[in-house]
Amino acid sequence: MAKNAVLLLAMGFEEIEAISIVDTLRRAGVEVTIAGLQVGAIEGAHGIKVVPDTTIGEIEIKKFDAVILPGGNPGYVNLGKDHRVLDAVKTAFELGKIVAAICAAPSVLAKAGILKGKRATIYPGMESALTGAKHINERVVVDGKLVTSQGPGTALEFGIALAELLVGKQKAQEVKSALVAKF
Repeated sequence: MAKNAVLLLAMGFEEIEAISIVDTLRRAGVEVTIAGLQVGAIEGAHGIKVVPDTTIGEIEIKKFDAVILPGGNPGYVNLGKDHRVLDAVKTAFELGKIVAAICAAPSVLAKAGILKGKRATIYPGMESALTGAKHINERVVVDGKLVTSQGPGTALEFGIALAELLVGKQKAQEVKSALVAKF
């Protein structure tokens, strides 16, 4: 059975992060659903509009292998203010699913209370938002099924790390090679 993931999208998301992660995972054979916090097109932090596949109200977190939060400002703020996002993150974590966030979005994981005692990273300068976590100053940090990353420039690495957890190292390496990624 194919692995699947849901990426939660809020107004002001970081386009490089959201799109490259979805693209990388789909290349690896992961079924990725983009779920918006609202109906219709959602505009990113740099004016690019994306039409999600569905809305957060229409999905069941337990049916996904991974929940992914892109960053972006004010995207991460909008994710963190939405109780449905916080509930989705908590539920996924409690069910042992992969929970992933990039850029400033690891702050949403902290707000959801799932970072206690975990290793994590975040956009440089926002380390104090990692409440309860042990900050690791690396581009991508994997702690079990928790994956965090620092920002737009780390999005491909983040996507490959997620692919490795979801479909295995060999497939992730094939995608990395096809993308001519050198990290």
